[in-house]
Amino acid sequence: MSVLSRTSWSPYVAGALAGMLLVLSVLVSGKYFGASTTFVRSAGYIEQVFAPDRVKSLEYFVKTTPKIDWQWMFVFGGLLGSLIASRMGRDFKSTPVPPLWETRFGPNRIKRWTTAFLGGIVLMFGARLAGG
Repeated sequence: MSVLSRTSWSPYVAGALAGMLLVLSVLVSGKYFGASTTFVRSAGYIEQVFAPDRVKSLEYFVKTTPKIDWQWMFVFGGLLGSLIASRMGRDFKSTPVPPLWETRFGPNRIKRWTTAFLGGIVLMFGARLAGG
């Protein structure tokens, strides 16, 4: 069985590979990879369609222009790569409500998705507050 078609990788190997990729990224481009700025820039990019004058007037977007750049492509590549990996490992399945959640809180999809969305907001707030 090919290493690429296994259903799971060792977290130690995957972590080591991610670490080496980070070091390579810094050596080659002088930039660290991250995601939180990408989400803020994407929001500004979308907002430009509806209220371009407002985006131009916001101090943050004057300093950090909303655009599709290497970081945006990195985040998109992570999403696409994880989908491809789950397909190659034949491990892809849609689970709107995970079994553990269903056991503890019931099968309500809207409650699960709302909680996940709010958790994402808290996570992004923390990442932006920390400057990441």
